[in-house]
Amino acid sequence: MATVTSISTNYQIVIPRAIREQFHLKPGQKVMFIPYQKSIRLVIVPSVEEAQGMFPTISTKGLREEEDEARC
Repeated sequence: MATVTSISTNYQIVIPRAIREQFHLKPGQKVMFIPYQKSIRLVIVPSVEEAQGMFPTISTKGLREEEDEARC
């Protein structure tokens, strides 16, 4: 487990190299902070390309966007 020793005056933290390498994190990549009980969870937000096909069995039939497009 890696530990960060400080938070900067701009509230920035450094993600340890081992964690960056393990999760293939790149500069500019988006992450989400999720409060959970008395902790914070850091979740990597996948790009649209990475997320494509994530839920192969989900039905896209009847999506609101398609109904709205048909009205225009």
